Amino acid sequence: MVRSYVSEPQGSSDNLRGSPASLAAKSATTTIPIIFSSRADPVEIGLINIIKQPGSNVTGIVSTSDAFVAKQIELIHGVAPSATLIAVLVNPSNPNNPKEIREARDAQALLGIKTTVLQARTGRDIDAAFAKLAELKVDGHVIGADPYFDSQLDKFAALAARFGVPTIHALREFVTLGGLMSYGADLPNAYSLAGIYTGRILNGEKPADLPVQLSTKVELTINLKTAKTLNLTVPQAVLDTANKVIE
Repeated sequence: MVRSYVSEPQGSSDNLRGSPASLAAKSATTTIPIIFSSRADPVEIGLINIIKQPGSNVTGIVSTSDAFVAKQIELIHGVAPSATLIAVLVNPSNPNNPKEIREARDAQALLGIKTTVLQARTGRDIDAAFAKLAELKVDGHVIGADPYFDSQLDKFAALAARFGVPTIHALREFVTLGGLMSYGADLPNAYSLAGIYTGRILNGEKPADLPVQLSTKVELTINLKTAKTLNLTVPQAVLDTANKVIE
């Protein structure tokens, strides 16, 4: 996991979907200011008690968390409209895992398709998950938001190409490595907000008085080369909403 530290013992900031790191930091200190950036609901996973007034040494940034996985499933279904079974890969160690599973179930009901949830904690688990995708003959694959998954982009891109399964990730780097699509938070925007809070705390403000902020910017990236390889046609309506298209 990549983390950056700000003049310890004055404060620290973890990566965008680093909820496990944030929870570990919180358990380690009640005095050092902690600025988190996360996709998970900070109240639900126990980082803070109240969004508007954290009241402790912890505050930070939450990227738009409403139905990310559901939107990713919708996007996969949009480029593969005949899809009837879409798999969602989650890390069972991630506190945001239950939320992503709920979103998958919601999308299933909305789109009239079936979803299946696979789990992975290690590289070996990821290999096994892709083998399971082939066994189940899934029509699309969503990789859940997780710090460990973020560190395995090369592996995911290679496996998606090897098994020929339309796959979507949260990070645009997955697409530049040959993945089909990415849909997720605009990381620079979230990091900018976290940086502003870091400056305010270094200037004397207390995390307890700084409400958790919401980063609402998202980005969609599409690789048309990969779509062609997979014999998929990306609808113009989807292309029109993309922030970046690789042709």
